[in-house]
Amino acid sequence: VPSRPLVARPETTDSTTVSEKNSDFETKRDMSDIGEIDEGFYSRQLYVLGHEAMRRMGTADVLIAGMRGLGVEIAKNVILSGVKTVTIQDEGPAEWTDLSSQFFLKESNLGQNRATCSLQQLSALNPHVRVSAHTGPLDEDLLLQFQVVVLTDSSLHDQKRFNELCHSRGIKFIVADSKGLCGQLFCDFGEEFEVLDENGEEPASALIESVSKANPGMVFLTDDLPREFSNGSKVIFSEVQGMTELNSIGPVEIKDCGKCFFSIGNTSEFSQYERGGVVTEVKQPCKLKFKPLSDALLDHKLLKTNGKIDRHNTLHLAFQALHSFARKEQRLPRLRSQSDADSLLAIVGELNTVAQLDQLDEAAVRTLSYTAQGQLAPINAFIGGLAAQEVIKACSGKFTPLQQWLYFDALECLPEDEDQLTEDCLAAVGAGAIGCELLKNFALMGLGAGEGGQITVTDMDFIERSNLNRQFLFRSQDIGKPKSDVAAKAVREMNPRMNITAHQNRLDADSEGVYDYNFFMGLDGVAAALDNVEARVYLDGRCVQHQKPLVEGGTLGCQGSTVVVVPHLTKSYGPSTSSSNDAIPLCTLKNFPHRIEHTLQWARDQFEGLFKQTPENVNLFLRDDGFVERTLGLGDAEALEVLWGLWSSLQNTEAGGQRPTSWEDCVSWARCKWETLYNNDIRQLLHCFPPGEVTAAGLPFWAGSKRCPHPLTFDPNNTTHMDYVVAAANLYGQIFRISGTRDRASITKTLEKVRLPSFTPKSSVKIHLSDEEMEEDKQDDKAELEEWKGKLASSSVESSFMLMYPIDFEKDDDSNFHVDYIVAASNLRAENYDIPAADRHQSKRIAGRIIPAIATTTAAVAGLMCLELYKLVQGHRNISSYSTAYMYLPVTHIVFCPPSPAHGFEPARFEDKSVCSFVDPSVLPQRLTCIKLLMCLSE
Repeated sequence: VPSRPLVARPETTDSTTVSEKNSDFETKRDMSDIGEIDEGFYSRQLYVLGHEAMRRMGTADVLIAGMRGLGVEIAKNVILSGVKTVTIQDEGPAEWTDLSSQFFLKESNLGQNRATCSLQQLSALNPHVRVSAHTGPLDEDLLLQFQVVVLTDSSLHDQKRFNELCHSRGIKFIVADSKGLCGQLFCDFGEEFEVLDENGEEPASALIESVSKANPGMVFLTDDLPREFSNGSKVIFSEVQGMTELNSIGPVEIKDCGKCFFSIGNTSEFSQYERGGVVTEVKQPCKLKFKPLSDALLDHKLLKTNGKIDRHNTLHLAFQALHSFARKEQRLPRLRSQSDADSLLAIVGELNTVAQLDQLDEAAVRTLSYTAQGQLAPINAFIGGLAAQEVIKACSGKFTPLQQWLYFDALECLPEDEDQLTEDCLAAVGAGAIGCELLKNFALMGLGAGEGGQITVTDMDFIERSNLNRQFLFRSQDIGKPKSDVAAKAVREMNPRMNITAHQNRLDADSEGVYDYNFFMGLDGVAAALDNVEARVYLDGRCVQHQKPLVEGGTLGCQGSTVVVVPHLTKSYGPSTSSSNDAIPLCTLKNFPHRIEHTLQWARDQFEGLFKQTPENVNLFLRDDGFVERTLGLGDAEALEVLWGLWSSLQNTEAGGQRPTSWEDCVSWARCKWETLYNNDIRQLLHCFPPGEVTAAGLPFWAGSKRCPHPLTFDPNNTTHMDYVVAAANLYGQIFRISGTRDRASITKTLEKVRLPSFTPKSSVKIHLSDEEMEEDKQDDKAELEEWKGKLASSSVESSFMLMYPIDFEKDDDSNFHVDYIVAASNLRAENYDIPAADRHQSKRIAGRIIPAIATTTAAVAGLMCLELYKLVQGHRNISSYSTAYMYLPVTHIVFCPPSPAHGFEPARFEDKSVCSFVDPSVLPQRLTCIKLLMCLSE
């Protein structure tokens, strides 16, 4: 069917965003009343949620009812996330059993109100969130003050009653519950909830290869797509030459998507396509409808089962049955009571006369009954992380909410030999950034808290302000202190019986004198929360070498994963499988950038070369007589660059070098460097390949991913131009210990005196079109190398006076000019090539290689890791008992699967004698207390 002609879009339409209106909060917020977002505090979370979502969250008032273990877990995560206010509610006094899962309660708080006792420590988590406590009962007047209400530890009667009110008044409503090894989550966001961004991924964008003039028109893309387009998406076009009509059409739906092509509407009446152009996805909002709890209870299609369909359908009935049992008996089922389990199973059977499930998991119902009185910190951490993520969705409109039920169980954590369980032996079970979350869970579990138990935690990093938003054991007064020391002290306050030792060592070959054979053989296992693949692979190898189990977890924004490695049973983490396929080709960085990532990497390379590598080379040259000879072995091109850098850094300007003797020299150097990078080099490139250049095949040279650049002319009134000079001059001064200034007026006066060297493009210069060409030409500079070698040999330098001061890039200090330089250098390069510029926030993430992070994912991952630890401590022999987990919280997608089996070994139990001797499940808490474990945090 012929497509309708494409129509022009209004010129005011933003190229990458959609309406930010959130109907639920629009009437409640006045943006003039919202303060600026504290980017230093929320740094890593901002890369997950974005500024607009954070601003919407900053208008939300949240009520969290119930301050036992699950409630405080949710409150902690929500407060860290940065909503406007949080009110915690609880009528009850702290009890002894609360101490096994409520990490802000102490023995001295027993008998006092749980909300009141938790208030001070919750308030200290985030200075931007107002936290208050309500110790009275829930009622209509209270609930109507909030945009989001979360119930924990509540009766089904209250859930229905308050949900009916919230649903009718447009209040987002969440129920979270945990019973023993099972958890439940429910969401009702009303009759019409607008999702502004379904998954939080960056809009897809690509360079255009060609566009057909047809009905429908076909768009062909270059083959270096960072992310493919999908059918039904809407896109806009920009920078298209020839078929310029595309630049003004509104967001248009695409169809027939392939890897590098898709179709659009009728382009037959448009002009002929010539070259260039960028196509960018425009994210569209969607609206979701939720059922109230009373209706949703009857709809099993609303269950998100995560693979355990029969079990979780059964748990949906079993949780309802628990409420009925508790209402009748005024208590939960007794631990391991057969009669109570029979009663609960009978209630489930009655409920199934309506639900009509084909198969009930009776064993799961009995296990729920046996363990319902227990409160486990890892279960609360996992459910609490997910529940807090749903609060964020409710407040921000970012990501797709849960629709509407989720059940989780970790029944595999129970002893594999069920015959060993008795009503008496489980009586004590309920009493008893990933690293902080793990340590908190360890304290609540009693890990290493007994005689002979020991936790060794190592982290070489020191606390920074950006850590405070997700590493909840740290406070502002801890900034600058070692992470491991502060974390160890914090968890000792949660559990004074914990035996924990803090180290500040990196996990690598250099620390093997500390973590040697004797150290590893004294361990029962290792828990890792490392943030790079190399460290994980190294640690995995050490665990394999010493046959020690490893539990490992990682996060990337709202994505998370856990891995468990059991000696002789599961496959190890193994050698690194990462490749350099994602590396940007050098010729692209040097001459043909076409994405902002390319200009940012180029700017980072400039920083490293100018302010770190060259000073380091100079210092090595001054201290090591063999440095030049070793440099000559690098290859002619690289050696020539190093030797020229040495000579120019050792000779002052009068001798033809670039070593400054004053601040004015630094400004002059920065201005000349600007001219070289953004004018001269581009003129040279265009001299070799003019704008009208064609290939041997007669096709335009500047087409597809090759964007034709243009030189820039320096303008002291241009902010970005001056940003570069100010940052470059100050950094250049730092490596020579020359003090600079930010005074732009004085710098501008200095610039007026700068004399620029004349420049004329040369026909003899060769521009490499590929990395292969670059590699082939590395050995063509022998004569010039000998010349520079001779100059260096004849130079008379006084080592102690010529030393330089290399700069290590630090992204989190906004006063050091590092990010200033990167942003300006990259955006000027982008302007050369007509690439859309990136703001400081985006530039900092890409150039600083920042890993986005949020407390919700961290808590959930840490909870799952500790559940695997329960299995390791009991010495589970069945590989199906263990789980590898993957989660994608923007759409609440969670996958559990058994780990891969080890090759060439018979399944065996965890072999350390201190664990293999644990055969009686009645002493699980004691097992945990005498464990010796190495805890490795971020590196």
